[in-house]
Amino acid sequence: MASNISLDAASLLALVLEGVAYGFSILMFIGTIWALTYKQHMQDVSRPIIVVAILLLILSTVHIVVSVVRVEDGLVKYRNTFPGGPVVFFADLSQYTFTIKNVLYILQTLVADGVVIYRCYVVWRSLLVVVLPGMLWCSVAVTGVFATYSFSQVTTDSEQFYNERGQPAYWVTAFFASSIATNLLSSALLAYRIWMIERKVSTVRTKKNTTMPIVRVLVDSAVLYSVALLTALISYACSSNGGILMVDMLMPIISIAFYMVLIRIAINRKHSHISTIGMISATEPSRLQQYPMQPLQVTISKFTHHDSYGIENKNRPSTFMAESR
Repeated sequence: MASNISLDAASLLALVLEGVAYGFSILMFIGTIWALTYKQHMQDVSRPIIVVAILLLILSTVHIVVSVVRVEDGLVKYRNTFPGGPVVFFADLSQYTFTIKNVLYILQTLVADGVVIYRCYVVWRSLLVVVLPGMLWCSVAVTGVFATYSFSQVTTDSEQFYNERGQPAYWVTAFFASSIATNLLSSALLAYRIWMIERKVSTVRTKKNTTMPIVRVLVDSAVLYSVALLTALISYACSSNGGILMVDMLMPIISIAFYMVLIRIAINRKHSHISTIGMISATEPSRLQQYPMQPLQVTISKFTHHDSYGIENKNRPSTFMAESR
């Protein structure tokens, strides 16, 4: 097998790098919970998003625990008893720890991609828009299941995995390709819709581009996740053990990409609220009383946030009656 790093060394290095990324995802999780709940009423907190954030953390935690167990089994527990030593142990893709890690990774991918697709539906309010992302999401699930099953049938001869005629290589390639397509398409649809809404309302609002930071973070998170997926895909296509490193790191990377968007949205929402309060408090009541109080018809551009990502623009006339005191 063409590779510059042995399987036991790759597994150990993957654990170290995953641990670093996992630690950073813990900090991002804490920041996400704080941003979503700080000075917020309970009815204003998006509980489904909180649940998804916690679920991603749980999956990442279980994954790194299983990674520790797998490395400990291969390098310590069965080092002198497993036929062929640690290299053959880590080459045995039918090991239960390897299967559990694959299942956790597939679940993490499905949860994160599913949330993005749901937000596309919330923003666009159209099932037709999410038909193709939904089909790609199903493709991720199907190819992931078949890849995991194929792994369990592979013997300790790791060459079988990288054989271009082997089923696991086909399923892994299809899985990563479907995941990349799902992530890029869903994120692009979401960012484009928010940008279009921003363009429409910017002409009637004194403060411009209040949602553009969200668009930039959406693009950044999509690029981060897609680059990691593409690196893993290239590693497997080149029959390199470096793919082990990327797959293990993808677990916390998925969480980080998810958390960074939520934090940006929460910060943007709070800044918009503070700016509105500041403009109201700066108005002098004495100056307002100098003018006759008459009905005034105005057009209000209203933003309504749906599930953190959804933004709905409603223009409606409203009549206000000012009463003199």
